[in-house]
Amino acid sequence: MFDDQLIALATQVLEKAREKGVHLASAESCTGGLIMGCLTEIAGSSDVVDRGFITYTNRAKMEVLGVPAEVIRDHGAVSEACARAMAEGALAASSATITVAVTGIAGPGGGSAEKPVGLVHFAASLRGGETCHLEKRFGDIGRGTVRKETVRTALELYLELIELVKI
Repeated sequence: MFDDQLIALATQVLEKAREKGVHLASAESCTGGLIMGCLTEIAGSSDVVDRGFITYTNRAKMEVLGVPAEVIRDHGAVSEACARAMAEGALAASSATITVAVTGIAGPGGGSAEKPVGLVHFAASLRGGETCHLEKRFGDIGRGTVRKETVRTALELYLELIELVKI
C-alpha cells in the first residue's frame, strides 16, 4: 500500500522520534488514518506512536477533538482554523509530544473556486510550543495521489518538529 519512499520517510520519523523520546499522534480527515497506517506499517512503531484520531465528519471533529462549532461554521472543515484546532485537540486528548492534523479535499468532487480539489490544510503542535500551519494545493491529481502526498507532507512535518525537541 505504501511505496518504498514513504516507508523510508516513516522509518526516519520513527528513528528520530526514538532518539529524542518523542511520541506521535495524528488527527486525520482526508487521509482517513493513512498517516498512522504508514507509521505503523513498520514493526516496532508502538514505542513512538501514541494514537491516531480519524475525524472524517464535522461532528467527529467537534466531539472527539473539541473543534469549536464556530470554527466549522465560520471557516469550514477545510481551513487553517480547523486544522489548528484539530492538532491542538489531538494534543490535549493524547500523551503525544507532537501531533499533526490534516483536513482537505481529496476529490474527485467536492471542490470549489475558493477551496479546490487538492487543497489540504496541515497543522502541527508541539507540546509546550506553538501550533504551526501549512497549506498545500496539490491540484486535481487524483484522490489517491492527493492522499499519498498528504501523508508524505505530514511525515515531513513530524521530522521538522522532532528537530525542535530538546533532549
